Amino acid sequence: MSEHWKIPASRALRADGLRVADIDTSAKPGFHGRKKDGEQLLSERSKVLAALQEKLYANGRSGDNRSVLLVLQGMDTAGKGGIVRHVIGSVDPQGVDHAAFGIPTAKEKRHHFLWRIRKALPRGGQLGVFDRSHYEDVLVVRVHGLVPEAIWEQRYAEINDFEQELTESGTTLVKVAMFVSLDEQKKRLRERLERPDKYWKFSPGDIDERAYWPAYQQAYQDLLDRTSTGHAPWYVLPADAKWYSRLAVTELLIEALEKLDLNWPPANFDPAAELRRLDTA
Repeated sequence: MSEHWKIPASRALRADGLRVADIDTSAKPGFHGRKKDGEQLLSERSKVLAALQEKLYANGRSGDNRSVLLVLQGMDTAGKGGIVRHVIGSVDPQGVDHAAFGIPTAKEKRHHFLWRIRKALPRGGQLGVFDRSHYEDVLVVRVHGLVPEAIWEQRYAEINDFEQELTESGTTLVKVAMFVSLDEQKKRLRERLERPDKYWKFSPGDIDERAYWPAYQQAYQDLLDRTSTGHAPWYVLPADAKWYSRLAVTELLIEALEKLDLNWPPANFDPAAELRRLDTA
């Protein structure tokens, strides 16, 4: 662990007992240093992450069914896409299973809410990434009253059972809830409206959603209180500083991969014999 991290990111960001209304979105929990320190450290730690992910992928190619799934949940402009580009983008794409969950299609609506999630789970040896996730069904669905309360209320228990099933089958979950201030969100939305190369990121609904922030706060509070478990804890990420967000997620993934205690898979052939054959080929 770097000298800039006084405690591991997994401890600094753990959601236990945290109140959403009290989150300082400009904070950098656990990290002591300036932006340039964080950016330099991110460059260094990205190489560590890439090496660990390659080892996970190699083991998957050899029959190991273990995987890691990064769940990114947050309001519009929280920086989920930036995590995918700058953190996941530093590893071998062959070993990444990425899924982004938007409004369910007509076909998906005919199934249980976890149906489309199960279809996107990472394969053995893969680093999976969910940009939004099954938690949309206790956030957006709840806030906008898209289904009766009796239905979304029971989903917390269903999600806990589902995630326990995942961890027991060999998937390590890294769940990250990203929070930006309304002021920072307005700044990022303004940038999307003032730059033609950002228009594609903007939806008029992004502005409408700002009016629902109090309801989202309560929905996120219940999400953290009811689905942060020992086998699948939530990490709360203050996301006003993009460099910190990316560094913190990199650290969380490194910790998760290191806990797997991976070794390079042994050869299923005789390397010496193959070298001799190569010399005469």
